[in-house]
Amino acid sequence: MGIIIAPSILAADFANLQKEVGMINESDADWIHVDVMDGVFVPNISFGMPVIKAIKKHAAKPLDVHLMIVQPERYIESFREAGADILTVHVEASTHLHRTIQQIKAAGMKAGVAVNPHTPVSSLQDVLLDIDLVCLMSVNPGFGGQKFIENTYRKVSELKKLISANDAKAVIEIDGGVNQENAGPLIQAGAGVLVAGNFVFSAQNPKQVIQRLKSI
Repeated sequence: MGIIIAPSILAADFANLQKEVGMINESDADWIHVDVMDGVFVPNISFGMPVIKAIKKHAAKPLDVHLMIVQPERYIESFREAGADILTVHVEASTHLHRTIQQIKAAGMKAGVAVNPHTPVSSLQDVLLDIDLVCLMSVNPGFGGQKFIENTYRKVSELKKLISANDAKAVIEIDGGVNQENAGPLIQAGAGVLVAGNFVFSAQNPKQVIQRLKSI
């Protein structure tokens, strides 16, 4: 399987959301990445169920929903009903992470776990076999358009080794500051999914940018 490209809808033009989702549908992108922020776990507030339902109505690609919220276990069923195909929670926000992963799977979604830049990948050791995806934050979560953190390359390599050592199947997703320059080294280090927000949506030809990322 080639690299998965997941444009982040947070960077889209919200006044033309249907058009933006249509562009992703027509592009070489594989997933639509949806960032949910609560203003508590991260300083920013993004959007909730009604917007996700609206995206789902027009989406031809799976919705990769990334919860940057406290107590994510309260909303698992609601996000499934809203249309999430993959649901990712933060290790730093989940007191009972294993139980939350089980709940996500029981609701019929793929389960992901995200880690902040300061969190060691070793914190995932005991859940690696239970999850489908690890989302490595390559910026501090909360705002789009931040500069990529260079230490991410080392973390990807380390996580790849940990996944192999445990005979796990989780794919590595990179979220934050992904562009044409760092995409290649990230893939070489072991990344399987690239989330791209501003890099895609601020381009004159977003579909062409997605195609270029896909072909790296």
